[in-house]
Amino acid sequence: MIEPFSSTLLHWYDIHKRELPWRNETDPYKIWISEIILQQTRVAQGWDYYLRFIERFPDVKSIYESGEQEVLKYWQGLGYYTRARNIYAGAAYIMEKHSGIFPQNYSEILEIKGVGEYTAAAIASLAFHLPHAVIDGNVLRVCTRYFGIYEAVDSSAGKKKISEMVNQLIDKQHPDLFNQAMMDFGATQCTPQHPDCEKCCFSATCFANLHFEQANLPVKNHKTKTRNRYFYYLHIQYNNLIYIQKRQADDIWKGLFEFPLLETDAILSEENLVNHPFLNKLFKKKHWQIVKISPVFKHVLSHQIITATFVGIIIENKLQTTDFLCISKNDWSNYPVSRLMEKFIEKFESNQ
Repeated sequence: MIEPFSSTLLHWYDIHKRELPWRNETDPYKIWISEIILQQTRVAQGWDYYLRFIERFPDVKSIYESGEQEVLKYWQGLGYYTRARNIYAGAAYIMEKHSGIFPQNYSEILEIKGVGEYTAAAIASLAFHLPHAVIDGNVLRVCTRYFGIYEAVDSSAGKKKISEMVNQLIDKQHPDLFNQAMMDFGATQCTPQHPDCEKCCFSATCFANLHFEQANLPVKNHKTKTRNRYFYYLHIQYNNLIYIQKRQADDIWKGLFEFPLLETDAILSEENLVNHPFLNKLFKKKHWQIVKISPVFKHVLSHQIITATFVGIIIENKLQTTDFLCISKNDWSNYPVSRLMEKFIEKFESNQ
């Protein structure tokens, strides 16, 4: 079954493969960047970001020399900013531990920060033609449907079973083509909803198609709960200056810049906002005035829903604090910010 599966898949791929800017790429650095971008980003969205990122950072050395903040700035809009911080850390590791030469075997590639088994397998197979199978959501879906695997794909037993199976299936002569074919097949043919089974090259042998189980496979045990968060961003202005801060905690958007933030457990009334201890402590006895409260911004992340309100505040004297940076309103473009902050700046700040 293994050999017919692989040969059928590769024949399908030869006809239906997607044209992507990183297709046929053998530079491990560029493969690394493309795979990190695609971890949480659709191909259509990631394409332009990949091209822009590679133009600015053509190799590991350019990332290392530019610094984390510059990398974050060019990542702006892609989200999941831990990926960008890991890219910088990975570049530093390659420069400092491997003299700038990208590791060339699977175990050493795994040592790069932010590189897991999937990404290491992708780099090893695509750049160095090593027979390591990539296991992503597309591959899990194809295998559970084709072979009728009911172990949950988010369980250790399910993942182990599929990993062992795909590493037997992989074409040892063409591991790069096999891995790309599996991902493309799952992304375009064996899709999560409404797979095109009638036109599928495996329609006569696929368990899910023969038993009408497409909607029931793959099986998942756990669903992550969505968390609601309430942000009040303070757009504090003194003449032509505004205040910003850098997010430091191990939380969303770490390393990005934003206005001073008040996070609450629920939506506040305007009265409760004005009298909140955070504002009273921040401004003390200084004269300050709320001049504008924005409409609510709903910002949906993978497992969080941010309800954000921007509060325009005018002050007569500069704040005496080292907690924030004081910058010109025109200097925003020099700082990496979240997509939420970017949307506010585009909608309101640019019109003032």
